[in-house]
Amino acid sequence: QVQLVESGGGLVQPGGSLRLSCVASGFTFSSYTMSWYRQAPGKERELVAPITRAGGSTNYADSVKGRFTISRDDAKNTVYLQMNSLKPEDTAVYYCNARLGFLRIYWGQGTQVTVSS
Repeated sequence: QVQLVESGGGLVQPGGSLRLSCVASGFTFSSYTMSWYRQAPGKERELVAPITRAGGSTNYADSVKGRFTISRDDAKNTVYLQMNSLKPEDTAVYYCNARLGFLRIYWGQGTQVTVSS
């Protein structure tokens, strides 16, 4: 059974940091591109950052470049999102995504990140 379990969200003040984790099970983690998405209230879900298998390539949404870092540990079946210099506009539910081609796509349940003073 495929599972993606996110953790690490919470309430943080502007300028603060959080690290999100996503632990995967039920599929061959190392073969999948892993990504973080987010969805703010009233907005569409957007891609924050993907990382290809073996960490060969990463990319970032313009809004998070220089502040967020995606990484993966294939030995632990885990993908991370380090978020620094957080802004109120980063407030959203953050989702973990696993993708292999166009047919094998899995989602986590999401973790809430709230940036507020």
